[in-house]
Order: sequence, then C-alpha cells, then structure tokens
Amino acid sequence: MDATTLLAATVNGLLIGGIYTLVASGLTLIYGVLHIINFAHGSTLMIAMFGVYYLLTLWGIDPYAALLIMVPAMFVIGYLLYRGLIGRFSSGKDENILLITLGLSILIENLALMFFKGDTRTITVAYSDAMVEMGPLLISLPKLISFGASMILCLGLGLLIRYTDIGKAIRAVAKERVGARLVGIDVDRVFAISYGIGLATLGAAACLLMPIFYVSPTTGHVFVMVAFTVVVLGGMGSFLGAVVGGLIVGLTESFGGLLLGESLGQIGISLIFILILLFRPSGLFGAKR
Repeated sequence: MDATTLLAATVNGLLIGGIYTLVASGLTLIYGVLHIINFAHGSTLMIAMFGVYYLLTLWGIDPYAALLIMVPAMFVIGYLLYRGLIGRFSSGKDENILLITLGLSILIENLALMFFKGDTRTITVAYSDAMVEMGPLLISLPKLISFGASMILCLGLGLLIRYTDIGKAIRAVAKERVGARLVGIDVDRVFAISYGIGLATLGAAACLLMPIFYVSPTTGHVFVMVAFTVVVLGGMGSFLGAVVGGLIVGLTESFGGLLLGESLGQIGISLIFILILLFRPSGLFGAKR
C-alpha cells in the first residue's frame, strides 16, 4: 500500500465526512434544543433526495440550483410537522416525541415504497464524471463541491446560532427552557423553528448528495446510523463535535473500505459507536453530566 493510495483514502474520507457532518448537524441541533433523538431523520433525508431527483428529471433543475428550493421547502415541512403533529400530540413529553418520530419514520418509508416502489434511482448531470487534478490524485468534482458547500453551510449554521436573535433564543431554550419562557421567549415557536432548521440541513444535504449517490425508499438507513455515530462521537448538541465527528467517521469508513473491502468498510463506524459509548458517553466535545 503506497503513499498515493493512503493519500487518496484520506482525501476521499474527508470529502464524504463533510456530507456526514451536514447530515449530523441537523440531528445535533434538534437534540440540543428538544433533547430528543429524531428517529425520522433518515426518512426525511430520503424524501428530500427524491425531491431533488424529481426537480431534475421533471423540470430540469440542477441539484445545486435546487438548494434554493429544497432548503426553504424542508424548513417549512419541518416547522409544520412540529406545529401540527409533534408538538401538538407529544404533550411536552420526550418519550411521546420519540414515539411520534419513530412512527413518522415508518409511515414515510412505507408511503415512499408505495409511490416510488423499491427501485434505486440515480441522476446524471454534465459534471458527474468531472475530475480535478490535485498533485498525484484525481478527485471527483461533485465530491469536492459537496465537501466545500457542506463546510460553508455548517459554518453558516454555527454563525446563525451564535450571533442572530433567533440563534440566541434557540440557545436560551436549549439551556433552560423554563427560564426562557419566563423572559418572554415563545418556546414552542423556537422548538418548531429548530426542527425546521434541522430538516433544512437535510434539504441541503440531499442536493449535495444526489450527484454522487443514489436514492431509494431505504436510503435513509444508510445515513441514519452514521449520523447517530457522528453525534455521539462529537458530543450531543455540539456543532464543533459534529464537524470533527463527521470527518473522523468519513476517514474511518474510507480506510475501513481500503483495508477490509467496500462491503465491510462500515464495521469501523459501528466499532467507534460502541467504544465511545463505553469510554466517553458524553462524546469528544459534549458536556459531562
């Protein structure tokens, strides 16, 4: 195994890790504010990917241009889902939210099977096979774009949460929801906005994934375990942890595939998940409880 092969595996791992970071950032935001795990995360990503697929095949809208449609559309879907379903029927109980999102995931996947069947779909665009030469490596242009856009979007999300009024409200509710309510913050609205932002990140991830990945009704399963691992590894509710965790998981998958073969490459991800739960349950950047 020469240096070029190792360098290629490293670059490939970092590129796919960028996408994992974006997918996980929405999950960690929802956990950080609502303090629940969103079991519907994978299925809503799958729906967003089908949205990108049909925007291209029916109306000829490029996946990257579809960001302007899918991000606000998924935000609205997330906001309405929380307002109309999750928040209304959960009665403020975390266990109810878990059950509702689990049921929502099952419902979405079965509806997708009904309408889209079990076929795997891919898209082809003019730049699908474009490569960028970087020293001894040839890097896929769509992967490079996806990585760069994912990092920019994660940075933008971090700045939104840190410096804007709604971001300050989100952090206040995440820290102390009773105190936030006492000072006049509409906690239910902040919950709905947070859930909407979490789904908006999936809309962006779907646009960046479709030029390099496939979509089927079970595609969400591919990413949901990875997203949970990233969130647990980085620390529940930590955006910096999501970035670092995503890159680590991407590298683990890349080197696992190189050493064990593509079919066994994700064993390392499961091993990381188990080890972090055993030795550091709070994650790399999570607060110890």
